[in-house]
Amino acid sequence: MALPPNAASASVLRSLRSEGVRVSSVSDGIGVLDAVRSGEPALLVLDVELPGPDQAAVLAAVHSEAPNIPVIAVTPRERRAGLLGQLRGDRDDYLLRPFAVDELSARIRLRLRLGAATAQTIPIVRMGDLTVDTEFGEVIVDGQPVALSPTEFSLLVALLAEPGAVVSHEKLAKQVWSEPASANLVQVYISYLRRKIGPERIRTVRGVGYILEG
Repeated sequence: MALPPNAASASVLRSLRSEGVRVSSVSDGIGVLDAVRSGEPALLVLDVELPGPDQAAVLAAVHSEAPNIPVIAVTPRERRAGLLGQLRGDRDDYLLRPFAVDELSARIRLRLRLGAATAQTIPIVRMGDLTVDTEFGEVIVDGQPVALSPTEFSLLVALLAEPGAVVSHEKLAKQVWSEPASANLVQVYISYLRRKIGPERIRTVRGVGYILEG
């Protein structure tokens, strides 16, 4: 795993290494590409303001040369909109600067776990007029492509894993955020997801959780 210098704090390194994760740090875009080409890290944390080549080109090169490597992009808020179009739904994620060390650590653990799980699942899942390609992060609703954020996509995949069954707030929080999250946070992202795939597809079971229906 490669980390940019400003993200590779002693706290992050200690946290990840305590979990048996090997971490290396690079100082510019050329170093990112060299790391990817020489060792194919399990995950890449990419600072969009690293010196060197334009980071849009670096990210495109990583996706092209090492498509199986998930990317967590670290970005200032003003560059977020341009970055989102480059990220792949289920494989990539982003973090706004400034961020908490434990949040980065949680995002890394989540991406690594989702990557391992995706390799063991059927890549294309269909439920009524909803089609989800878990390999490429594509969602089709009523024949039309729908753009989801990485968190929204992870939430949809968690619901798809148990179609027609109630998935609790706690289980969704653990799968999507890799740690306990408030029921209110889950509810907020459920509302985002409903706006994009249709409110009728997700039913609320008050006080329990949510059901994905066809």
